[in-house]
Amino acid sequence: MTNGPLLQVEHLTVSFDDFKAIDDLSLTLEPQSVRVLIGPNGAGKSTLLDAIIGRVRPSAGRIVLRGTDITRMPAHRIVRAGICRKFQTPGLLDSLTVYENLALADARGRGWRAALRTRPTRDQQVRTEQILQLTGLTAERHRPAGRLAHGQKQWLEIGMVVASDAELLLLDEPAAGMSHGEREQTADLVQRLTTRHSVLVIDHDMAFVERLRAPVSVLHMGRLLKEGTLQEVRQDPQVRAVYLGRADELECDCA
Repeated sequence: MTNGPLLQVEHLTVSFDDFKAIDDLSLTLEPQSVRVLIGPNGAGKSTLLDAIIGRVRPSAGRIVLRGTDITRMPAHRIVRAGICRKFQTPGLLDSLTVYENLALADARGRGWRAALRTRPTRDQQVRTEQILQLTGLTAERHRPAGRLAHGQKQWLEIGMVVASDAELLLLDEPAAGMSHGEREQTADLVQRLTTRHSVLVIDHDMAFVERLRAPVSVLHMGRLLKEGTLQEVRQDPQVRAVYLGRADELECDCA
């Protein structure tokens, strides 16, 4: 791992025709850390993740991972460079067990058919066991993924992202639709990930964000509006103006 930031987004702009979904945006993410992106719908949060992972191409600026410019890299090379994304809706193979889904995620480019036909190596078995423990899914190892509860499906998908061994994990609303207890468990899981990974999280759930105790970046109309602790951004007049009429979205019931 090189010294300095793991990820640098520098003066990034993403345009769709005449609309700037991301507008001269800069931010950094340190190794083994968490940063949270918040902002109203349409603020550019998902577009930023799309740009980092190579699903959309910036019209200006650059994205640097460990000192290497990845702005124009094909998406598959960005994944191999060490970035993996979890989308809001779990992309599990419902008929396969929890263990099999994790084993496929650890296939390392062999393809899912080859992975299913090949016995996992000892190292892969050890990694899968570790991820089962990390995500709290050891007891569900033989359960088909389609029969898991909603929160468990989200944890399995996070586990599959971890199984990719990417250094940077992008999590899109990992706590969506969860109960209070599941949100707390998910926040604790994200914090544990920082022993080996950096995590960039999008979420609207302020109770979840509060639990993460991580720096927050507020996006609005594609631009970076404010960075700081959650308490600092809550108190910022510009941020509260953006949420005008919906200021309760900045608060949380953390009881």
